[in-house]
Amino acid sequence: MVALHEKNLKVSKDVKTEQVDTLIREYKQSRWVPNSDRIGKPDSLSAWYSIEDIEMFLASAKENGGDGIKFYYAAYPEDFAPRPEYASRQTLVMVATKSKVSDMGSIANKDVYITKNGQIKLLHGLVPPGLCPPLCNSNSEGGMGDLGITIVDKGEKGMELI
Repeated sequence: MVALHEKNLKVSKDVKTEQVDTLIREYKQSRWVPNSDRIGKPDSLSAWYSIEDIEMFLASAKENGGDGIKFYYAAYPEDFAPRPEYASRQTLVMVATKSKVSDMGSIANKDVYITKNGQIKLLHGLVPPGLCPPLCNSNSEGGMGDLGITIVDKGEKGMELI
C-alpha cells in the first residue's frame, strides 16, 4: 500500500508578547518616524481586516488553487480621492499565492492569477478597510491609544511619545 502525504506548508511559529512588542517598537523607531516625517503626518501603524473578510478571501483563494497568502507592503498615492485620509499612508495588500517547486527543489510562492472575461488578472487582493492612523480605537489625541506607547529618539529633533 502506498500512502500519499500532502505537503505541510506551515512554517510560521507563535511568538510571545515580548517579541511582538520588540518588533513593533523597532518598526516605530526605524521606519515609522522617517515615514511620518517624509509624508508630513503620522503614517499608519496597523491595518485591520474583519474575520469575515479574511474567511471569504481564503475561500476564494482555495477555490482557485491558492495555498498561501502574501502580504505586500504598499502605500496609497498622494492624491487618493476615494479615501483622502489614507493619502500617502502605508498599507498592506493580501494576495493569494500558490507554492511552486522548481526543478532545483526550491519553493516559490507565486501570486494566483485567473482568467476572467478572456483576460488574465490577479485573483484579487484584499486591502484593509481600516488603517490606524487615521482610524484608531481611541479617544486620545492623535487616536493611537490602542497601539501602545513607545518613546522614540528623533536625534537632534528630540524625543516623541507614540
